[in-house]
Amino acid sequence: MATRRFLLLSDVAEVLNISAAQAYALVRNGELLAIKVGGRGQWRVEVSVLDDYIARAYQQTQEFVATHPFTRSPEDLDDTTEPGSARPHRGDRGGGDQP
Repeated sequence: MATRRFLLLSDVAEVLNISAAQAYALVRNGELLAIKVGGRGQWRVEVSVLDDYIARAYQQTQEFVATHPFTRSPEDLDDTTEPGSARPHRGDRGGGDQP
């Protein structure tokens, strides 16, 4: 079986694990290059273009991470607090039934 050259927007959405509406928005805002084909103007994305988009997204993410390092406060790194202490357990934001 031959490899497909073009993908439907629904295929793009599945590959990226996003909705079809989000895939359409990527195309319409120019972030993802696509072509319109046929009398009804259906969108198609070339597989190589999608691969390039994913590679760019990885690059942009690496640049973001490099310029926005993840830091934690010393309190977050202190795992010596005993359960039941005044400090909430990691992941517990407290509040319970409080408005």
